[in-house]
Amino acid sequence: MTRAIISFDTELSAGLHQRGVDARANFESSILGRCREGDFGILFQMDMLERHGLKGVFFVDPMPALVHGPRIVEAIVEPILQRGHEVQLHIHTEWLQFAPFNPAGRLTGRNIADFPLPAQKKLIALARDILMRAGVPRPVAFRAGNFGANDDTLRAVAALGFRYDSSFNGAYRDHGCAITLDPANMGMRFHHGVCEVPVSGLMEGSGRFRPAQLCAMSEEEMRDALDHAAESGAIQFSAFSHSFELLSRDRAVPNWLAVARMEALCRAVADDPRITNGGFATLPLPPPRPGRIEVAAPRPLRTARRVVEQAFGHLAHEVRYVRNVAYVAINSSRWGKIVGGIILAMA
Repeated sequence: MTRAIISFDTELSAGLHQRGVDARANFESSILGRCREGDFGILFQMDMLERHGLKGVFFVDPMPALVHGPRIVEAIVEPILQRGHEVQLHIHTEWLQFAPFNPAGRLTGRNIADFPLPAQKKLIALARDILMRAGVPRPVAFRAGNFGANDDTLRAVAALGFRYDSSFNGAYRDHGCAITLDPANMGMRFHHGVCEVPVSGLMEGSGRFRPAQLCAMSEEEMRDALDHAAESGAIQFSAFSHSFELLSRDRAVPNWLAVARMEALCRAVADDPRITNGGFATLPLPPPRPGRIEVAAPRPLRTARRVVEQAFGHLAHEVRYVRNVAYVAINSSRWGKIVGGIILAMA
């Protein structure tokens, strides 16, 4: 049986904080997914999972506690734990630049991989302790914010007693993710003392890796990637999203395309007798020398259908975002005005 792990990177936005958005508004937007049509964040996501008899994994970033205090982390994890879903550790080191006291001294960085090994261990241990003080059982799995991990990150989490890391995403290879693993192998395997659980996915027509993410894959691609994992005998199929991913990019309205994709993923997992569902707490470890799990081969027509679907989705949900970008471009430079005018006309 292949275990489908449906995870959500659950985090306040450091970008919103930098733009002056207060903690409450950031929480409502980033965690509750609140817009004028209702809430489409973690509560909505748990509702959908539970309708299909599924459990999710919420990778929670506790670093905003350095700025806003521990209560904000408690407010995030309380409903997740009360409803029986799993909380694991996430970390966004961008928050260090806003903290009154930086536990890493003068060091800052966008990704945990930007720090030397001793600082990585210190920061991950601190984040784990904040999470546990908020009432979370000792986490066994870690995921780096922005998938910005390297081999030292794996050494750090192994030294801290974590069994699993889920920071390896082939789409981020050489774009923040510096873990030295083969992105063409989707199998769980040990690396630097910890079991790596890579983000699942498939190859697209251009020869690039497409991750199993709601905003990245069509329903067809997600079903094909899930089917390939089961057919290959993979221990797990790892799909991910974010606490705010069911909103449009400007977070003003729901992204109904993403909502439909999540519903389809839940239905596919629930209906497939080859697939179980769960998290990391009871995930079986692979053998010392696990077999290779190849990434599903590209299918150009499938990729083309997703590109068309995405284009219509952007037209339906992102017009305000495009108009805002065009407005900035128009008021920035002569060439920006020309390009921005064209984009504005098309939108």
